[in-house]
Amino acid sequence: MSIGILSGIRVLDLSRILTGPWATQILGDFGADVIKVERPGVGDDLREQGARLKDSEGHETNERSTFLSTNRAKRSITIDIAKPAGQELIRRLVAQCDVLVENFKGGDLVRYGLDQASLRAINPRLVYCSITGFGQTGPYSQ
Repeated sequence: MSIGILSGIRVLDLSRILTGPWATQILGDFGADVIKVERPGVGDDLREQGARLKDSEGHETNERSTFLSTNRAKRSITIDIAKPAGQELIRRLVAQCDVLVENFKGGDLVRYGLDQASLRAINPRLVYCSITGFGQTGPYSQ
């Protein structure tokens, strides 16, 4: 059981690279139950960034420091959101979550029916956090 100011809050983390994982790392550090969703067979891009860790005998492992530090205090699952079965799994998880964090390009999740409007129709109290470099609308959103 998690202890902290966000204890009892469940976060669905669809983010990757650095901004989203770092944001959800902080939520986890404050006690939120964070479920990290990664791409099957590939995972988060951060799995390939940062220094390689060494095992007890000094041999390099496949674990990277950046991934482990920004994804501490999280549970990780793989879901292919490009497939209808994966989209349905996300919808089922959203029904049980308080917060969703994503950092896809503006409009990317609309094609999967996983955008804010679609997911808030399932869970009206969902706090939907979208991290983008150029916003969801406007001339540079894509």
